[in-house]
Amino acid sequence: MSRKICVITGSRAEYGLLRWVMQGIKDHPNLTLQSIVTGMHLSKDFGMTVDEITNDGFKIDFKVETLDNNDSAVGIAGAMSRGLSGVAKALDNLKPDLVLVLGDRYEIFVSVAAALVAKIPVAHIHGGEVTIGAFDDAFRHAITKMSHLHFVATEEYKNRVIQLGENPGSVYLVGGLGIDSMNKLKLLARKELEKELNIAFNEKNLIISFHPATLDQASATSQMQELLNALTEVKNTTLIFTMPNADPGGLAIMKMINNFVAENPNAHAFTSLGQLKYLSCIAQVDGVIGNSSSGLMEVPSFRKGTINIGDRQKGRLQAKNIINCDPRRRSIVDAIHTLYSDEFNYNLNSTVNPYGEGGASAKVIEIISKISLAQIVKKTFNDL
Repeated sequence: MSRKICVITGSRAEYGLLRWVMQGIKDHPNLTLQSIVTGMHLSKDFGMTVDEITNDGFKIDFKVETLDNNDSAVGIAGAMSRGLSGVAKALDNLKPDLVLVLGDRYEIFVSVAAALVAKIPVAHIHGGEVTIGAFDDAFRHAITKMSHLHFVATEEYKNRVIQLGENPGSVYLVGGLGIDSMNKLKLLARKELEKELNIAFNEKNLIISFHPATLDQASATSQMQELLNALTEVKNTTLIFTMPNADPGGLAIMKMINNFVAENPNAHAFTSLGQLKYLSCIAQVDGVIGNSSSGLMEVPSFRKGTINIGDRQKGRLQAKNIINCDPRRRSIVDAIHTLYSDEFNYNLNSTVNPYGEGGASAKVIEIISKISLAQIVKKTFNDL
């Protein structure tokens, strides 16, 4: 009898990591893939990335609308409320044997809460990580406590999930999922990518991916302004912006980016590049600037530099390709100078990605296809 696995996704970045797990479930003779799509995937403001999922050949069983163009704290709480109710109804209809989720966003937090009260076991990918500057940190650990199987990226993260009271036998070290996309996708060549994006690469090229640091006292807009001010000092450089997530302050940052692009012909903004074009861009540019997890988890495998701004990713394991700086103009400019320095670029050649070399998706599928789910929802706290 086929085991029904329901994958829930709410953002482009998280889907990019889940894609090969979903494909593996779809292709497995003893698994049936179900999918619930919610959050930013269903918003025009964030690129209607639901289309990427269907274009990849996946059937969407339920769409749960949550966003209403209000990214204040009250607006986000409203989105969480709609997500909780909508996902609960979808799960009641689908009746999966296992819910599979990734990461730490509020859409996933409420989805797992809905699964918990429905007594549906949950498998969680990328738990145990720390991001001190964002409320995603608390969501991630809360998701861990509501989940029953844990697929983690490193030994340190495995130990942290166990420290949270989870049974060591339920925690599996599989590595980071993002590396699988690099290994499986045929990246676009430079000319092909220029044509796809309608841009021209320059003597120097940078990707900028900056999101609100949701627990910082300084506003997202003030930090973004410091970054934009720093970028005005960069010459002969094509700047490729990816838009921020649906977090408090995100819409204001999007407006600032659009204004900057309108005034700077060398700058280009994309609501969603998609996994293929995003990874192809990383392969072509000199480095990534911002505070995205991708800069720490995927970029090291390209042996490119990442300028990590502020505290949003503080606490994550870092490879030697990371240049940390404050969200201030001068600090960011100094980091850009370091990015292009001979010494830094020489050391990049020996970069080792702490999140592994790939194969995580296959390991996840192997485990969820075989493990017993009997009585798994009744957990005991594992005291150290």
